[in-house]
Amino acid sequence: MQKIQAEDRRVVNIYKDDFKPFGAVATPSSHESALQINAHKQLGVGFHVYRMKPGTTTTPHEHTQDEEFLVLEGELTDNDGYVYKTGDLVWLKKGTQHSSHSEHGALLAVYIGAAEKNLT
Repeated sequence: MQKIQAEDRRVVNIYKDDFKPFGAVATPSSHESALQINAHKQLGVGFHVYRMKPGTTTTPHEHTQDEEFLVLEGELTDNDGYVYKTGDLVWLKKGTQHSSHSEHGALLAVYIGAAEKNLT
């Protein structure tokens, strides 16, 4: 077995590395941020860790592919009132439309296959 070359591995730490401003609108939000391992993909596409500061509400959007996420910390409430809590592993079907709010903040591990469609 061959040794993995330095240029073939990237490691980031969700507690030590800088998150980048993130949002589904043209101007990124200071209340939403992401840490993404694959620099070859658009921020928020593929696997990433997404942070919502307390009081954040996401822009209403539609998923162009299935979304999967794990709530690592905190909780968030979808526009239909459903509350996702720490430890919840969630799948939302392609075509799902929603926005989420986090009263106290949240940290999610997310996989989205393609960019979301902004509904505003």
